[in-house]
Amino acid sequence: MKEETKSMIFDTHTHLNAEQFNDDIPETIQRAAELGVTEMAVVGFDTPTIDKALLLSQDYEHIYSIIGWHPTEAGSYTKEIETRLQQQLTLPKVVALGEIGLDYHWMEDPKEVQDRVFRRQMAIAREMKLPISIHTREALEDTYKILKEENVHEIGGIMHSFSGDGEWAKRFLDLGMHVSFSGVVTFKKALDVQEAAAQVPLDKLLVETDAPYLAPVPYRGKRNEPGYTRYTVEKIAELRNMPFEELAKITTENAHRLFRLEQL
Repeated sequence: MKEETKSMIFDTHTHLNAEQFNDDIPETIQRAAELGVTEMAVVGFDTPTIDKALLLSQDYEHIYSIIGWHPTEAGSYTKEIETRLQQQLTLPKVVALGEIGLDYHWMEDPKEVQDRVFRRQMAIAREMKLPISIHTREALEDTYKILKEENVHEIGGIMHSFSGDGEWAKRFLDLGMHVSFSGVVTFKKALDVQEAAAQVPLDKLLVETDAPYLAPVPYRGKRNEPGYTRYTVEKIAELRNMPFEELAKITTENAHRLFRLEQL
């Protein structure tokens, strides 16, 4: 087959555990492989999605889990949930704690509740020496402040589906974070995100889908799926004027290093 099938792409943030995939998980994984997306991290953010993420990583060799308590669920975070989460985080294919952070768009819970649950999970990540995956929506300033105060440089992590500009990317990079881009970078009007994707140092750059959301061009508006990470890699390679294969390789190696996986 064509040389392009050699690419190995790592989707560092996908929700293959979402109900939108209930009927075709094996087919979705197969389609991803055909597009060169050979590894993925499935993110669980409440009890049902965490349980399903863990099952998927158990069933498929190249699927890993990222688990944590989402900011829109912060009000339901209890000591029992925390104890269970701490146990699950010790499982061998759990590679990060997340997605955690702040969401001021939906504001399901007050800022102080989100802040408390965010900091508590960061403390757990430090104790367990796990990187974190950050969700931030309309809350960049407060997210930055908490990450800095909680010494995120000790563990590192990912600014998932980054939506800020180059200046914001630099601020999070200065804290030791990786920056991950989703299909948003392919949107015609997402000039700030494209600026950031062109500037992030190659060793801190990651790619993802956030499937089933945020499908890239040419599938915008449809169900997103892990295989479409390919289109994000293509767009960023174009923005940076570099070969697609090289960028696929670099972003996959970055994911392996951050998640402490053996190099393939």
